[in-house]
Amino acid sequence: MTHAPASGTTELVVLLDEDGRAVGTHDKRTVHHADTPLHLAFSCYLFDADGRVLLTRRALHKATFPGVWTNSCCGHPAPGEDLEGAVRRRVRQELGVEVDDLRLLLPAFRYRAELGGVVENEMCPVFAGRVRGRVDPDPDEVGDTAWEPWQPFREAVLDGSREVSVWCHEQVQQLPADPDAAPAAPPGTLPPAAR
Repeated sequence: MTHAPASGTTELVVLLDEDGRAVGTHDKRTVHHADTPLHLAFSCYLFDADGRVLLTRRALHKATFPGVWTNSCCGHPAPGEDLEGAVRRRVRQELGVEVDDLRLLLPAFRYRAELGGVVENEMCPVFAGRVRGRVDPDPDEVGDTAWEPWQPFREAVLDGSREVSVWCHEQVQQLPADPDAAPAAPPGTLPPAAR
């Protein structure tokens, strides 16, 4: 399966103002640095039929947060791209699977994190969904995967015994106790640029 965009393709991220309105675009390859501008992203938690969550370890050569364990998938919508469509596209590219029952859970999630002088600064709506088929990770994006029962994973993140990305830790604190069964949030609560 083809995972990544064609070589040489410029991927753009959507820059935001403090109210979540689009104010421009920037090349994804150079947007993350010590003074990263606020931009639009998303996170997704994928579950299997047994209620286990898929965790991923970011590839060691990634520019931001290499080797860090985190949620199932993260990414950036392209300018003008529907946010749910962007989640489905990125899951397909990174993990080689399709998503069923995709639901918006944290429409207004925002975070800022720094590692090794590189800053993430994102309005990052959070989704949950179920996967169809066998996961086939793209090694350029994903170094490792693990399926874990949600409740023990959640408890370990909350008590600090499980190290995960800053955004995953903050998201788990805000997610419902059972995100796999939680109802969707209204899309009107998304940042304006994502509506």
